[in-house]
Amino acid sequence: MNIKNGTFVSHNGAEQWGAGKVMEVVDTRATIQFSDGIVRKISSSHYASLRQADPASFVPLPEAVPATPRATARKPKKVKIAEA
Repeated sequence: MNIKNGTFVSHNGAEQWGAGKVMEVVDTRATIQFSDGIVRKISSSHYASLRQADPASFVPLPEAVPATPRATARKPKKVKIAEA
């Protein structure tokens, strides 16, 4: 199987990972984001364990929602009282 950016794959030995999308390919490994939310690096020696998956079976993670700062009550400042 030809592994390249954007290819949808699944791993024969780990069906629970779901489908994955190849994010990056370098000489010795591919970085794949799987539907279970984990990004895994698969060595090129294990490409035989991958098979092509239906793109519709890939469930990407929702875009991260920016955190809104919570309003917190401030503690009143302590005032030093000068001694006479």
